Amino acid sequence: MAHALYIHWPFCVKKCPYCDFNSHVRSAVDYAKWEAALISDMRFEAALSGGTPLRSIFFGGGTPSLMPPALVASLLARAQALWGFDPDIEITLEANPSSVEAEKFADLASAGINRISLGLQSLNDDALRFLGRLHSVSESLTALEIAQQNFDRVSIDLIYARPKQSETMWRAELAQALALGTDHLSLYQLTIEPNTRFATDVRIGAFLPLDDDPAADLFAVTQTMTAELGIRYYEVSNHARAGQESRHNLTYWRYQDYVGIGPGAHGRRGSYATLRHKKPENYLAAITQNGHGMKEARRLSQAESASEALLMGLRLREGVCLSDLATRFGFAPENLIDARQAEMMQRLGYVVFSADRLAVTDRGMPVLDAILGALVHSDLVAA
Repeated sequence: MAHALYIHWPFCVKKCPYCDFNSHVRSAVDYAKWEAALISDMRFEAALSGGTPLRSIFFGGGTPSLMPPALVASLLARAQALWGFDPDIEITLEANPSSVEAEKFADLASAGINRISLGLQSLNDDALRFLGRLHSVSESLTALEIAQQNFDRVSIDLIYARPKQSETMWRAELAQALALGTDHLSLYQLTIEPNTRFATDVRIGAFLPLDDDPAADLFAVTQTMTAELGIRYYEVSNHARAGQESRHNLTYWRYQDYVGIGPGAHGRRGSYATLRHKKPENYLAAITQNGHGMKEARRLSQAESASEALLMGLRLREGVCLSDLATRFGFAPENLIDARQAEMMQRLGYVVFSADRLAVTDRGMPVLDAILGALVHSDLVAA
């Protein structure tokens, strides 16, 4: 049963140099064709995953704030007809803070969007130019003000641990961000992803990424400053006041079912992992031929599903309930994790057990990847 719907809009005005998401620049977009394609894809999935009203919808990208509000309204109307909506449904749209997109905020709110995720990325103009962003800090602040006038829930994204960024610099920028009045912040360390322009720049020596130790110091500063204002992390990179967490993303991290439509979208339907065609033209061709954009629907083994649930759930501050996962996937709790490693990490203060709940501590979050690699039972991963 689907709990959430993800709609991927693949188009951007420009490809950012750090971005490895499925985004594409096109000179023209046939909105009517895309409306028909996305509705066809929704109809296909609803026939397989209907029965439970949607608790959340997320328009991601790409840059979904480039979509005409009328298209957003049409997709939401069809989703409601196909699945039904929970009375308290969360409907999020990612947006860039350009003036052109901010002008759409009132119409997007009228279309049904009730939460906006605004990609500020930095509050420093030099940093924005380095990150390849097309907006200025002034535009960001104006767009944020407009967003806060039109939406009850607004989240902002920032990228830190940039080259040569000092603790003093980040403290000042984060303090400014925390004073903007949003109840949710997504704070990501800059990662040099393969097959991006930044990966090429690093390879040819155009710039050096920030070293691990100073990056870890900035992570610690981030946790301290957000916690002091009651905006603690609930996932390694996401911070919110109590009750303002992204319900949609919690669906992923709690490993619940969700529908993913649009180019390159992933989904989870029961024991199946679904994947749509990535290139926009290939996606449209698949819709024409098959009535859906599916590239693959792969049945996951119980071991794969349990491993994924652990890897996702341990990103959360709340952690995971081992007995629940054991019941869900048919494993004894002691077979889900490496007990020897878990005991050692608990002595070191990296994880904590409370009853049968396992969670990574504040101290462990900076080295989360290493902890996950050691904790998840080797037999489970290999199965």
